[in-house]
Amino acid sequence: MNKRLFVLLIILMSLSLIGIIFVQGYWINNTVENNEEQFSFNAKQILISVSNNIQYREFEEMFFPLQEVLANIEELDDKTLRQSLNVTIDNTTRTFAYANGILEEDYKLFSSFINYNIDTVKLKNILNRNVDISIEKKNNVTQQKSKDKLDRIKKLTDLQRKDYEIVIGEFANLIPIHRRVKKEEIHSLLKKELKERDIKIDYEFAIYSNALATRVRSEDFSLDYSNTYAVPLFVNEEGVSRYQLYVNFTGEKRYVLSTILGMGILSIIFTLVIVVAYSSALSQLLQQRQISQIKTDFINNMTHELKTPIATINLALDSIKNPKIGGDPEKVKRYMGMIREENKRMHAQVENVLRISQLEKNELNIKKDRQELHHIIEDAVTHVSLIIENREGYIKSHLGALKSTVLANDNHLTNVVVNILDNAIKYSEEEPKIDIYTENVKNSIVLKVRDQGIGMSKVAQKKIFEKFFREHTGDLHNVKGHGLGLTYVKRIIDDHHGQIWVESERGKGSTFIIKLPLIS
Repeated sequence: MNKRLFVLLIILMSLSLIGIIFVQGYWINNTVENNEEQFSFNAKQILISVSNNIQYREFEEMFFPLQEVLANIEELDDKTLRQSLNVTIDNTTRTFAYANGILEEDYKLFSSFINYNIDTVKLKNILNRNVDISIEKKNNVTQQKSKDKLDRIKKLTDLQRKDYEIVIGEFANLIPIHRRVKKEEIHSLLKKELKERDIKIDYEFAIYSNALATRVRSEDFSLDYSNTYAVPLFVNEEGVSRYQLYVNFTGEKRYVLSTILGMGILSIIFTLVIVVAYSSALSQLLQQRQISQIKTDFINNMTHELKTPIATINLALDSIKNPKIGGDPEKVKRYMGMIREENKRMHAQVENVLRISQLEKNELNIKKDRQELHHIIEDAVTHVSLIIENREGYIKSHLGALKSTVLANDNHLTNVVVNILDNAIKYSEEEPKIDIYTENVKNSIVLKVRDQGIGMSKVAQKKIFEKFFREHTGDLHNVKGHGLGLTYVKRIIDDHHGQIWVESERGKGSTFIIKLPLIS
């Protein structure tokens, strides 16, 4: 794939992924904001409903006693009104028998009213307008008693109801707020409203009077205007109220988030799936590109490795055909030796490729038996001794392990050691200097092959056993190979239930370490 096209594809995929994540984040954020607005709307509706219910309950409790008073007044003047209110409250406690809470606690409500500076003229005018109701009630006492109290309130016209609300409001303002409304009532109404809207959330509440706290409050309430919902309580005919009901819904954010929890989790899961799929696809693309590049390098190296011996063989054959050379037995022998060595070299390259192929297909039949690792090491050293001598280097063995019996395949394990020694030779710029150590560690034997070559980087140490990997050495091409030798080594050691790793520092050489289990 063209490099520019590949980069463009990566950019487009990345932008698409970022776009998907952005859209998901925008959707979640937008949904949270909408749910917060919906919750705020519901909260306000709940408070309005609670306020209305409390005010209606108070109206209902005080409406019937007031009607009883009016039913017994013949002429609504100030004196009669005052006396009737006092007499009714003082002598007829059963008038308030059905009233729970406030009126039961303070049955002298109306007599208290007499002692306050209230516009009685205004109240008398209102009551005079509604005297027809009282007279009708007085003439039909039996009939009215049999009717439902709720129906009696429903019979009021809007104007009549408003008049009574004014009167009752004047009376109720004389009562302390903690008698007009109980904490239990607010609790009950809030729970009822929340249940009807299927909202499961905790709350704290309080009633304030002109910014001052009253005794009606829950234990843990604290006023925070930014997070507190408020509604006026006991609003008069002019729309003015002395009291405000404040409610804090604790865990509001948690509740709002819980409303989108299911969709949010699904959204996150799908986004993660897309991210994982993208990462996998990107990794595969990069890996395929890397493999493509590695295979290209492998083919180039392999071609070079085969081209050189083929060219050498052709030259040697041409030389042998020359009559002058053909008549010289020594030269013919020399050229025949060159042909044999180059042929062995080609054969070794092909064998390495075939070995890797067989290992990947699990077709390499490795039979193991008892072997002495020290003998295998000595055999491997013999294979490379001539090359070491030719380069004027050395191999020194320090076989300190007292036990060296392992379950292994002689040929493959010998090839492992030869491969490591061959790498030590190839990556030594000067004469190769190699030391071989063995030691026993518990039930294992550890083999170390240390050279004083060019070493390798930290990155190379992590990838040295990967197929086709060869560390780049700038513009130097003096070290030939195809990156399969150490892959073969790793696979053989793994098959022998062993471990292999490398310790190296650039410019100071490398140490290959093999650990194999011992057998008794």
